[in-house]
Amino acid sequence: MTAYFIRRLLLVIPTFIGITIMVFTITRFVPGGPIERIISDTRAMQTGQGGSSTSSGPSGGQPLSEEQIQKLKEYYGFDKPLLTSYFLWLSKVLQGDLGKSTRYYDPVWDMIKERIPISLYFGILSLIMIYGVCIPLGLAKAVRHKTGFDNITSIIIFMGYAIPGWVAGVLMLVLFSSNYDVFPLGGLVSEFFEEMSLFEKARDIAWHTILPLFSYVIGSFTVMTLLMKNTLMDNLSSDYVRTAIAKGLPFKKAVLNHAMQNSLIPIATSFGNNISIILMGSFLIEKVFNINGMGLLGYESILDRDYPVVMGILVISSLLFMVGNILSDLCVAFVDPRVRFK
Repeated sequence: MTAYFIRRLLLVIPTFIGITIMVFTITRFVPGGPIERIISDTRAMQTGQGGSSTSSGPSGGQPLSEEQIQKLKEYYGFDKPLLTSYFLWLSKVLQGDLGKSTRYYDPVWDMIKERIPISLYFGILSLIMIYGVCIPLGLAKAVRHKTGFDNITSIIIFMGYAIPGWVAGVLMLVLFSSNYDVFPLGGLVSEFFEEMSLFEKARDIAWHTILPLFSYVIGSFTVMTLLMKNTLMDNLSSDYVRTAIAKGLPFKKAVLNHAMQNSLIPIATSFGNNISIILMGSFLIEKVFNINGMGLLGYESILDRDYPVVMGILVISSLLFMVGNILSDLCVAFVDPRVRFK
């Protein structure tokens, strides 16, 4: 098993290079980069000052000279061949330098570091709620299959699955924040947060957390709950469980001691993959609730063509995703002792 995980770790290297070089290539050919933005801002500035956008600059509609454009290309690293630029960027990443934002001129790692605690906060809470609710709920639905409880809960979770999280967030903001003023309109803390006591700060954060957290988890309950229910029902109908019950084992012990452990295997396979989701969050939900997390940062960097930030977020998310896959295998081996990786 040790050799298997060593091979998996070694495969992270070529996979990481493949992912990053593909996105790096796309950023070089997508229009609207930092140089185009500077040219556009310069043209708009000259036009706003009374100049003519058709006659300003040395070449008609071009507000910057070729020499100035060349210096900008050298500054942003666009003057070198693609592979040369990529390996220069990769060498800096290996040294812990993710570059500087072309939009705000701040170090990329500092921008990401400020938002990691927010995304971790919502991600961990979402994961606790999803597993803490879905496993017991799936267990109860499997044991009470085709009862009123099973039917009613199925309707509720399917309604939640049909409504995207950000849509549910908008509806809750309109209903509970705008109409009834029960919850705040957005953000993570109130305006006078620094002046509050410790208890008031905790209550204020919890007050701002309820609606975004519900938006995060509303769509995840259905998949995890039905996965738990269907897997448990398959195991309850297996020969080893029916034999145990026939020999006098109480049904409750047969479920908890026999069928439950095997039913957790599919749940365990998805646990490691959720690590990247925990950190990255959802940019639509963060946009709706004005939460300045990793998802919103990635969304804004794509719109602004802030390529160093895009690549910095890609580095973190891709590494987390690949490490999460390895952790998923570890979770499966922990839950199912029959699994042996070779």
